[in-house]
Amino acid sequence: MELIQPFAAVRPRAELAARICAPPYDVLSTEEARAMAEGNPLSFLRVSKPEIEFPPAQDPYAPEVYERGRQHFQRLLCEGALVQDSAPAFYLYQQRMGCHVQTGLVAVASCEAYLQGKIKKHELTRPDKEDDRMRHIEVVGSQTGPAFLVYRSHAALDEFVEQKIATAPEVDFTAADGVRHASWALREPAEIEFIQRAFETIPALYIADGHHRTAAAARVYQKRGSGAAAWFLAVIFPHHQLQILPYNRVLKDLNGWTPAALLDRLGAVMELLPDSGPSPSCKHEICLYLAGQWHRFRWKPEVATTSQAVESLDAALLQRHVLGPVFGIDNPRTSDRIAFIGGIRGTKELEQRVNSGEFAAAFSLYPTTVEDMMQVADEGGIMPPKSTWFEPKLRDAMFTHML
Repeated sequence: MELIQPFAAVRPRAELAARICAPPYDVLSTEEARAMAEGNPLSFLRVSKPEIEFPPAQDPYAPEVYERGRQHFQRLLCEGALVQDSAPAFYLYQQRMGCHVQTGLVAVASCEAYLQGKIKKHELTRPDKEDDRMRHIEVVGSQTGPAFLVYRSHAALDEFVEQKIATAPEVDFTAADGVRHASWALREPAEIEFIQRAFETIPALYIADGHHRTAAAARVYQKRGSGAAAWFLAVIFPHHQLQILPYNRVLKDLNGWTPAALLDRLGAVMELLPDSGPSPSCKHEICLYLAGQWHRFRWKPEVATTSQAVESLDAALLQRHVLGPVFGIDNPRTSDRIAFIGGIRGTKELEQRVNSGEFAAAFSLYPTTVEDMMQVADEGGIMPPKSTWFEPKLRDAMFTHML
């Protein structure tokens, strides 16, 4: 079974790419997206998050909202701001964020391979979010946001990519957040054949981000049965290039504990380390901000030693031994007593949230590794909520897959 195929992508005109391309629909609130798109009729947020075109009271899942997204997509095509390539190709997409650089292969991936577990997931999805993206795909007639996939690094493929990115990119711009985005098209038959043969030797792909997009695309495929819907838009990175930032936790209250009593209770499962600081230095260290001070802990060996990869994750250990039994937060997905802060915001954000009185304590976690994520997926495990924060984010409209 083929994991990937080339496709004829819809791409922005190079000189308009900076105005068209936008962050993923699910990393911005409606208010943030509306503000970002204001004054820019080319913003792809008008396609991917079309509720910004309506008053705040509008139901974002109403049929007219999806129809508005379709209209904007067609307008961008008719105006020539977006152009579909004339023949199938693979593409390269490079992102540069400070010193970090990652280059992924852009392709369409097999929905059947996903359904058979050869494209592996590590996260539960919510039916309402799947329904939203499924309706968006069907009404707009395209997959407008890529899934973020990973493969175990392949030396020959990595060398091939390095040679290609030494040439001038076709699209190259720096977004307002300072991240540089560049892309290349791989159209030559020999290039396409090389990539397809290389992926024949790769046993599995892993979903890093975009579980809802992928699940929605698979549902459209199951409904239609064949054709372009059998494939979903993906950017596929070698695992060694990815950057995962921590996903930290802030707590509304101490569940009745005094700071001193809480520290004493945590001593049952953690060792308090002599040096304090806001960021753990390795896996199985965790830092707590409480009453204006940072405390650094390490899980006790008998707590951290587990038989399954998912159980050894710091997010899982924290939930099982602290958030549940100590704070009474048994379901972090639904509890209003906990919030999650992406590592891109830094530990100063944690301090600010607690010092303001909005929250009572904060836990700073060590980032989950790509190797951990792949091992959990290989074992068929499901990661705890908010375990990974990937940066930089893929931009919508760099590539679109028309059905």
